[in-house]
Amino acid sequence: MRDADRDRLERFLDALWMEDGLSRHTLDAYRTDLEAWLAWLARRGTDPCRATRADVEACLAERLDSGARPRSVARFLSSLRRFHRHLLREGEADSDPTALVVSPRLGRPLPDVLGEREVEALLEAPDTATPLGMRDRTMLELLYATGLRVSELVGLRTDQVRLAQGVLRVTGKGGKERLVPFGEVAGEWLERYLRETRPALLRGQASDALFPGRGGRPMTRQTFWHRLRRHARQAGISRPISPHGLRHAFATHLLNHGADLRVVQMLLGHADLSTTQIYTHVARERLQSLHARHHPRG
Repeated sequence: MRDADRDRLERFLDALWMEDGLSRHTLDAYRTDLEAWLAWLARRGTDPCRATRADVEACLAERLDSGARPRSVARFLSSLRRFHRHLLREGEADSDPTALVVSPRLGRPLPDVLGEREVEALLEAPDTATPLGMRDRTMLELLYATGLRVSELVGLRTDQVRLAQGVLRVTGKGGKERLVPFGEVAGEWLERYLRETRPALLRGQASDALFPGRGGRPMTRQTFWHRLRRHARQAGISRPISPHGLRHAFATHLLNHGADLRVVQMLLGHADLSTTQIYTHVARERLQSLHARHHPRG
């Protein structure tokens, strides 16, 4: 990649961070996509400010032909759009080569949702006689009770917990705050964890992390994922499972029990209702399956 292109990329990423407050994970995704795009253009001797629609479509076609999934290519195109709009806005380019490019058609996959009995088995899997098991049980209870993103869960601080009110003050995507209720059962686990277990985990160390790992630092997403997978095996759940699976279960089970879609949207922290609507399809499929299985004329 040419030095001029690298400078443009860094300025673009700085602008994204300052304007939208995107997470480091999201910025890294933009960086990966755009480094690939700029390298592709450099091999052809093309300046990004003079890239054309044909260049964009040729690059997308190569990615699809090499086996990239349509969803991955659509995300790649989205990164290109933001980058070239930035160049246009800054006066470095005269046109946006992505403006008329059509994104690959996507079939929206429905999430594979755990059933309520599977969730109960998962919640009961940690050995709560041990401090780590007690911590894990509390985290699982809280995740299922609130539908938090895993980054929101592991990043929780003690000052974000309002035990008396039964709510968490959560900072989500784009730095937006929301209050999320956690219910009576999760509240009981959380109160017991804070009283008995967290001090034992910290061993006198100072930390504001609600769920500390080694050295009092917040647990990483990867560590929680590995703990979750271990407990899923203990619970007899053989299919793949991720922290996001409990977020899916939270939303779908709420809708199955009659919750309003807009309430679920607020609890999940979705900016757009259409993002939440996917769960109505999951709930509908579940209801249709129950009807077919149990109704005498199903």
